[in-house]
This record gives sequence, C-alpha cells and structure tokens, in this order.
Amino acid sequence: MSRVLFRALCVALAVACSPALAQDVLIRNATVHTAGAQGTLKNADVLVRNGMVQAVGSGLAAPGATVVEANGRPLTPALFGGITEIGLEEVSGESSTVDASVTLQDQPMRPEFDVTLAYNPASVVIPVSRVEGIGFTLLAASTGGSFIAGQGGVMRLDGSADPVGPRALFVRLGSGGAELAGKSRAAQWMLLDQMVAEARGRVPVDSPHALLTPAGRATLARYLAGNGRIVVQVNRAADIRQLLRWSQRENVRIAIAGGAEAWKLAPQLAQAKVPVFVDALADLPADFDQIGATLENAARLDAAGVSVSFSQAGDASHNARKIRQLAGNAVANGLPWEDGLAGLTRVPAETFGVGDRVGTIAPGKLADLVLWTADPLDVSSTAEQVWLGGRAMPMRSRQTELRDRYLQPSGPLPRAYSK
Repeated sequence: MSRVLFRALCVALAVACSPALAQDVLIRNATVHTAGAQGTLKNADVLVRNGMVQAVGSGLAAPGATVVEANGRPLTPALFGGITEIGLEEVSGESSTVDASVTLQDQPMRPEFDVTLAYNPASVVIPVSRVEGIGFTLLAASTGGSFIAGQGGVMRLDGSADPVGPRALFVRLGSGGAELAGKSRAAQWMLLDQMVAEARGRVPVDSPHALLTPAGRATLARYLAGNGRIVVQVNRAADIRQLLRWSQRENVRIAIAGGAEAWKLAPQLAQAKVPVFVDALADLPADFDQIGATLENAARLDAAGVSVSFSQAGDASHNARKIRQLAGNAVANGLPWEDGLAGLTRVPAETFGVGDRVGTIAPGKLADLVLWTADPLDVSSTAEQVWLGGRAMPMRSRQTELRDRYLQPSGPLPRAYSK
C-alpha cells in the first residue's frame, strides 16, 4: 500500500469513527420541555444529527438513527449548574487544588485575571455534576485580595477545555466586599469610580495613585463598552439601589448574584433588564445584608418581569446538583413551573451570551439534553441519560464508582482491593 493511500485510509477511518458522525439519535415519545418558544410538547420526538437538534415534532423518522423510547418521560435541555468553581476546585480544603482567586499585595485590583485559564476538563468534580443533568456552568472568579475578583466564563461539561461565549467580570459588593475595600461599603464606590476613570483614560497610566495595570484598564474598558456582563454578588436592597444607579450612569450590563433583598426593587430591576440569580433556599437573616430574605424572592421578582435564575451560596461546586432543589423550592413558593425550568436553562444561557447554542431545545441548537425519570424539579427524580453535543455521556462518576465498589459483598480481600 502506498504512503498516500495509507494516509487517506487513516483519515477516512478517523472521520468515520469521530463522535460528530456517530450522533444520530431519535428520542421518541417524550414530554419535551423546550424551555423556548414552543413550550412543552407532549408525545413529541427530538431528532439529533451530528450533535445538533435537527427537528422537534411528532412522528419523526430517522432511518439508521439510534432510537430512544422515552415513553412519555420528561426531556429537557441540559441544566445550568449555577455560578461555580467546577474544574477550578478539586478539594476545597487543599489550597494547591483551588485556582479561583488571586491575591497580589502590590496591585490587588486585577480585573484581567481570568480563571478559565486554570480550568481542568479532567476534574473528577465534572462527572459528579454531569450525571445529575448539569450540562453547563458559569465559571466564576472568587474574591481574594480585591472586591474586583476577575473574569470567568461559561463552560460546557462535555470535556471541552475552553469556555464558550464572552467572559464575565465578577465583583462583590456589600459587607463581604467591604472587608477588601478599607472596611467600608462606601469605599467600594469610591474605588470603583476611580477604576472607571482610569479605564476611560481620565487618569494617567503612570499616576502613582493608579489602581489598575494597563491590561486591567483594557479589560475593564471592554465591560464598560458593553462587551460582557458584570456579575455582582450583592444582597442588601440599599446596595442594589446604588448598583442600579451606577450601572445606568456608566451604561454597563450587569447581573446580580444572591440578591436576597432584590425583591424590594423588583420593578426597578425589571425596567433596567437586570437578571437576578437567587439562592431560593435563603429565607433567614444570615447577616445584616439579608434581613429581608424570603422564600418568595424568586416569585416576586418573576411577577414583576425580572429574569430569574439560580445560584447557591456555600459549596456550590461540589453540590451543583442542589440547583434543582433551589428551582423546585422557588416553584413551591409561587414561581411558575415553566419559569423555574427556564431559570435552569434559557435564562442563564441568554444572560451570558450562549443562548444561540444551549439552553433550549430547538432546531440548530446543540443537542445538550437530559431524559428524566420524572419531574426534573423534584429532587426524587433522577437523570436517566444525559447527551452533550448529541453524545451519550457516561452515567457514572467517582461517587457512583465508590458506591458500587463498597456495596459489593465481601470477598477473600477487602472491598477496597476489588476492581
């Protein structure tokens, strides 16, 4: 065989075996929650070709495609895992495995810091979330030495190494951020105003009082020009009011994470088109910024016309599966079910600039899908199969492997030695 023919044969075999050509799937007779314009379709089919949704309807035919009989079970877009550090944090108590924040003494304000550069697509945390129906997350920079934490982006949990869509800048305001700004929340606005002045060229680069590096100025300038969201962790209504005034004065696109008292400014948030990512389990005054916390936060915001999604406080990366509980809890306290699902799918995808690819089930979108045993907002339901880019994901993780190993009967050796 000639070398040219051998190479051609290798290329042909590689193409024939590639996942992109092995993704023809027909999911038949499902209750399809599109999370989009079509709403919920009963007894519907979804046809997937080459990793994309090709058709949604009834009585679809696809000779040669793998047929999955849903038997009426719910099919949804793959879910949003919240604002997390999945892939940046392997063991939260071991600092060498945590890459989500930066602390620099000489010049702590570093908006150019980008955590996506440290993302590990082989992290064992990823399949733990994926088997629970999580298909994408917003990778966040967390506060280290500055209330301006840095940048992150949307990661699909399909093994991809790079983010999709534009970056987001993370800022923390209120009592938590005040510790990093001279111990006063008023100082946050003083410092933020100076950084805006620097980014807009009103402060000389060589000024001895400059807060930003040249790269930091360029990064902040992009967000001030509307290229990407600024995600602000904030809870107190008074701080949210100041944030709205600042964002309107500077004409920047923001989203709120936390927002325990956001319901108090629901009409203003709706008018400004600011999405809010609520912790729908927050109902106690955990601190003085959350005196007005209520389980009806999501419902009240939604009723006023605010786009509502979800993100949890605490160990959000290792407990991303609890995001369904947040949505279900919001629905139990007045949020319409369809809006609860949208908060786990369409709303975060659109907010962070990836709505053209994920977040809904529609022709031309990536086939990031989940087939559920029952209601996905009920924590007693489980993900039966997850597809990302039309590929059936392995429904196992380090946790399920440990479960299966230690559920085995004892043999001649301890269970830890079994394969």
